[in-house]
Formats: sequence, C-alpha cells, structure tokens
Amino acid sequence: MSANTDPIADMLTRIRNAVKAGHLIVDVPSSKMKVSIAKILKDEGFIKNFKLNDDNRQKILRIYLKYTDQNQPAILNLTRISKPGRRVYIQAENIVPIYNNIGIWIISTSKGIVTNKTAKKLNVGGEVLCEIS
Repeated sequence: MSANTDPIADMLTRIRNAVKAGHLIVDVPSSKMKVSIAKILKDEGFIKNFKLNDDNRQKILRIYLKYTDQNQPAILNLTRISKPGRRVYIQAENIVPIYNNIGIWIISTSKGIVTNKTAKKLNVGGEVLCEIS
C-alpha cells in the first residue's frame, strides 16, 4: 500500500463514501488532528459519535454516521479546501457564514482546530481544512 500524502483528505473521502453507501460506521486511521475534526463533527451534529479503538499497531478512529428518520444523511457536502499542493489561509476579518450558517468550515488556527464561528469569536485566522454542510 502506498503512503498517503494527505491523511485529512483520506478521512473525508472515507466518510463521504460511507455516507453514499449508507453505512452506519466508518473506520479511519487515527491522529490528533482527525480526532479534533471528529469532535467538531459531533459537536455540530453531523455525526452521532466517535470512538478511539486501539489495536496493537495503530489507533483506529471509529465514526458513527448520522441519518434522519427519512434515511437522509446529516452530511450532504464534504469538501477538502486546503490541500498539500495549494494551502488556503483566511484572516479573521474575512471569515463569513457558510450556507447561511447551515454549513461550517473547519479551520486550523493557533488556538487549535475550530469552526469558522469559533474562529470569528476568537478573532483568529488560519488554514481552512474543509467545508461541511
């Protein structure tokens, strides 16, 4: 298996594919950044929950996906913004609501990994990791 150059894009793709296939859970190799992203997804109501499983080799992040009563996924759009070949940064004064506050940006700031709303409150900018709605 080849080395993954963008683990965040890999995580988002696994979630996107699992949602399209109608799966209830998806497993992702874990890292601190991925756990922070999963925590934001849970806090914002895009996933039910997540759990950190530890096998002997590497920790696995298990994400429990969320669906409505009509079997519609909570995550409609999941897009990687900043990529290894083209980093995208935003200043605090340029942060705007996403899809009339229905969607969020996940931003890596000096205060940690936060949503666009939190970054605006903290008055910090950073690297825009992804957009979720």
